[in-house]
Amino acid sequence: MVHLKFTVEDHPDPEDIRTVIGKILDYNNNSQKQEDIAYPLAIWIRDPNDEIVGGLVGKIHWGWLFISHLWVAEDLRSQGYGRRLILKAEEAARVRGCGHVYLDTFSFQSLGFYERLGYKIFGVLEDFPQGHKRYFLQKEI
Repeated sequence: MVHLKFTVEDHPDPEDIRTVIGKILDYNNNSQKQEDIAYPLAIWIRDPNDEIVGGLVGKIHWGWLFISHLWVAEDLRSQGYGRRLILKAEEAARVRGCGHVYLDTFSFQSLGFYERLGYKIFGVLEDFPQGHKRYFLQKEI
């Protein structure tokens, strides 16, 4: 019998992380008809000094856009900039062949904002963080 060991690492070597991810991608590429490649998508709002005052970061993968981060400077909030970032991301995703978008948010963040834009909850984690909820939403575009 082969003796294997388990190690728990708080600061793993980036190369070890790439090894595991690479093995998963190899498996996925051999198991699916579509290649397992994710493409980044970013949209920025810049002020006259070219400083970023808002932005959206995501990735396109298997016909879906995942919005991982959305931020607008506090003094620009509630003026439609977040909505415009989402709409621009959805349009960019459609142009790139996507039919859906998914994202997550917390109960102390922007659930109502996303729901007003047509996103529907498909999952909830209770007490994440404690006393709050993490919502997972999706939308057909």
